[in-house]
Amino acid sequence: MTTATIKTRDTNIHDAGFALPSETLTMPNAKGLAYGAAAARTALGSILLAHGLLKVFVFTIGGTVGFFASLGLPAIVAYMTIFAELAGGAALILGLHTRLVALLSLPILLGATWAHAGNGWVFSNAGGGWEFPLFLAVQAGIVAMLGNGALAMRRLPIIGGFIERFIPAILRG
Repeated sequence: MTTATIKTRDTNIHDAGFALPSETLTMPNAKGLAYGAAAARTALGSILLAHGLLKVFVFTIGGTVGFFASLGLPAIVAYMTIFAELAGGAALILGLHTRLVALLSLPILLGATWAHAGNGWVFSNAGGGWEFPLFLAVQAGIVAMLGNGALAMRRLPIIGGFIERFIPAILRG
């Protein structure tokens, strides 16, 4: 059994009405946690990439722009969504800037939840309900908290250093 010790330090969150004491947590399987984070990351990335490809090859870009217009959204939002799903999905699968990409996917996923809200809860309803987009938004939050996990490239070799100058350290992994 692999064990790892994680030490937390006092966190200044007294404004919220509580404080976390210093404690030592023992994880019986740190390797399992790393692979679990990788599985969550690649699952979310695969779904985002698949939805981006669906918008390009099945619905077509013009059809996607038309659908977004029917929701009252400008064409640029459709183009940005397609780009974000394709690039973000690929980045998550590869493990590139995982926390940042997961957080940046939240507006898209919450927007999808909004777009499907009128169709009821279950995603098998006509037009798709809001349960699956909301689940993906929660998944993105989990991926943002867990970070890269195992088998991740971590950052782009050429522009990784450039990007990291502009994002906080907590979002880099």
